[in-house]
Amino acid sequence: MENEKLKASIIEMEKTALEEWNKGNPSGYLDIYASDITYFDPIQERRINGLEKMKVLYETIRGKVNVDKYEMIDPVVQLSGQTAVLSYHLFSHVGNDIWKWNCTEVFQLNADDQWKIIHNHWSLIQPQK
Repeated sequence: MENEKLKASIIEMEKTALEEWNKGNPSGYLDIYASDITYFDPIQERRINGLEKMKVLYETIRGKVNVDKYEMIDPVVQLSGQTAVLSYHLFSHVGNDIWKWNCTEVFQLNADDQWKIIHNHWSLIQPQK
């Protein structure tokens, strides 16, 4: 049962960060990223390494994201020791458009007993319609 609570907690952390993100506030994610986060998304040419570089990137989009509603579809958390992997599909509704994403995040339990994201990977679901 403890594993089920942990899985639910990780999904809830993600939902909390997403809800802030959808209002233009990237701090929800910055708060749960580890200092050595690695990050991929289809808009960036290269992987981003480290929390400081993520802060720089996210400050360029602070206040510019406005998602009307989102659907977190089929979230799965896989546990292995002090590591958890969350994967899900995200449908972000912006006006009449729907952005469809795949998300994978690797969480790790740190020395302070906090679960932090050490790797985040976003990709667009194809075909985009």
